[in-house]
Amino acid sequence: MTERLDKWLCTRTSFSRKDVKAIIKNGRVQVNGITATAADAHFGETDMVTLDGKPLAGEKHVYIMLNKPKGVVSVSSAPNDRTVLDLLPQELRRSGLFPAGRLDRDTTGFVLITDDGDFAHRILSPRRHVTKTYTATLRDEVRDWYVESFRNGIVLGDGTRCMSADLVLTDDSHRVIVHLREGRYHQVKRMFASLGNQVVELHRDAIGGLTLDPSLREGECRLISDEEVHRITE
Repeated sequence: MTERLDKWLCTRTSFSRKDVKAIIKNGRVQVNGITATAADAHFGETDMVTLDGKPLAGEKHVYIMLNKPKGVVSVSSAPNDRTVLDLLPQELRRSGLFPAGRLDRDTTGFVLITDDGDFAHRILSPRRHVTKTYTATLRDEVRDWYVESFRNGIVLGDGTRCMSADLVLTDDSHRVIVHLREGRYHQVKRMFASLGNQVVELHRDAIGGLTLDPSLREGECRLISDEEVHRITE
């Protein structure tokens, strides 16, 4: 099965058909290392397409790991804010991408970006209980009894009882590791607020069994391999 190069590029990037034609004309696209010259050229599933020397994702769906910095919002578009999609390099952009789950504006760490709605639903559904792992830095010192409170299910200020969660103490008396199996609005911050403490820094370390790549600096991202995708839900 073959596809037209210009049509394929439009579905795998954020470029318009007009932009794609100009990009090809300017010699920025290569197929198997050879510069493409015709927008209507056809290529097969096993061919490698690059833009400015960087491979383009050709899979049916893509899964991207982003290390989110502060000040960026976890939505697909926002008129007055910088979004997680704005951080993606051009070679990873394609139509239909969205963040699978949100982090607060001031929370950093692992955001999963994909165009696979079914997969996003599976990892976000409360019935699936895919664990999200966070490092929280607190205003006041951690108390030992916090661990049992989390295990028993924190009751939020509005009366909502959270699912049992794991709280792991660290050598730093103001820092803890939190393992959540649900994702309520501002949940980590609200859980500690109900204990009379305040989260001053929050970082998501992992989704399921996949940990944020330590080589990714804030604002950087990369594709997630098939094996890593499976680790999210295992």
